[in-house]
Amino acid sequence: MSAQLLPGAPVAESVLDDVRARVARLKERGVQPSLATILVGDDDASAGYIRIKQKQAAELGFASPHRHLGGDITQADLLRVIAEFNDDKNVHGVLIQYPIPGHLDYDAALQTLDPDKDVDGMHPLNMGRLAVGLPGPLPCTPAGIEALLAFHDIPVSGREVVILGRGATLGRPLAMLLAQKRPTANAAVTVVHTGVKDWPRYTQRAEILIAAAGVPGIIKPEHVKPGAVVIGAGVRYEGRRLLPDVEESCAEVAGAITPRVGGVGPTTVAMLFRNAVVAAERAG
Repeated sequence: MSAQLLPGAPVAESVLDDVRARVARLKERGVQPSLATILVGDDDASAGYIRIKQKQAAELGFASPHRHLGGDITQADLLRVIAEFNDDKNVHGVLIQYPIPGHLDYDAALQTLDPDKDVDGMHPLNMGRLAVGLPGPLPCTPAGIEALLAFHDIPVSGREVVILGRGATLGRPLAMLLAQKRPTANAAVTVVHTGVKDWPRYTQRAEILIAAAGVPGIIKPEHVKPGAVVIGAGVRYEGRRLLPDVEESCAEVAGAITPRVGGVGPTTVAMLFRNAVVAAERAG
């Protein structure tokens, strides 16, 4: 068996086409959507991600104010910049590029961000909104996975979904999202993790398996139910080399699978801009 590939690029482009149309409507009303970014320190990878987002912002018609802060700043310095963006009515979304230097408290910084400007969807208030089904910015990678499954006509409702990984940014919010009563969700979701000795017992029965552990190569062909849909969402980097959770050989067992590169990543960035344009619509 050779699995159907589930690329993220066409999914992302579909989302961004919708964003472009919404930006155009906002501009007709005199509203310039804006996504602000904050970079702390001089990490090359983080700087590269910011450049990608700024380029995408320009292509979509967003303003993109940016603050690059030194790696030796204090927590108070960081909070001051966040407060400035919170108070700026012309800024609709704010992204604090992660990671930040170890002497700073990212969670504390996130909690000071205006939840309605939280384009990552990771503010505790937004996680609470997700938990109880209230509208608000959705975590980008989970939302991107739901969009990817829907775009490729993968049925989710009523099926057994197993997520390997319980992280606060991916596994847990994804479980809440896919369990909601909605045509593109409504699944029976099980969250398992590497602290469970017999975790393969769960993955082997999954109709849709989502790897979100951040452990390179943890999902091997013997962990996959023949014909299952496999989504590789967890990654780790070794320098600039991307190490996915899912071994490429799983494509010989799966019915459909995301590619090693270009699967969930593009959809995550697209959802960031969807959150930002929704914030602009709400504020404008």
